[in-house]
Amino acid sequence: MTTMTLPHRDSAGLSISRLRVLGHTILRVGAGLLFMQHGAQKLFGVLGGFGSPGATAPMGTLFGLAGILEFFGGALLVLGLLTRPVAVLLAGEMLYAFVTVHAPQGGAPVQNGGELALLYAFIFAFLAIAGGGRVSLDRIISDRRASARNG
Repeated sequence: MTTMTLPHRDSAGLSISRLRVLGHTILRVGAGLLFMQHGAQKLFGVLGGFGSPGATAPMGTLFGLAGILEFFGGALLVLGLLTRPVAVLLAGEMLYAFVTVHAPQGGAPVQNGGELALLYAFIFAFLAIAGGGRVSLDRIISDRRASARNG
C-alpha cells in the first residue's frame, strides 16, 4: 500500500506552513468582511437596507443588537483583535438565529434558509478555537507582551 504525502514546498516556493497562515487569514478576514455587510444593512440601511432600501433595524430590538454584533464584531475579526471572545459571541448569535428563526420553519437547513447561519457558526467556532492566527492584532499584542516580560 502506498501513501501520498504533500511536498513541503509547492512550485511557487510556498511552504505548507505559509499556506496554512494564508488560509487562516483569508477565512478570518473574509468572514469578517461578509459579516460586516449584514450589520451595515441593519445599522445604516445600505446594501439593500433592512427589509427595504434605506430602512434600518430599530436599535432597541434584537435586530438592532444583531446589527451591532455583526458590524463591529465583523470589524474586530477583520483586524484579528479579541478574536476568540468575539468569535464565541458571534457563533452564539448565529446559533440563536438558527434555532429561533430557521429551525421552526422545519426541514433541513437548506430548506429553512438556515445554512448561512450555520456556516457562520462553524467558521466562528473555528476562530474561537484557533484564534486570530499569525497575521492578527491579537498576535502582535501577544508578541509584544511576551517580549516585554522577557526583555
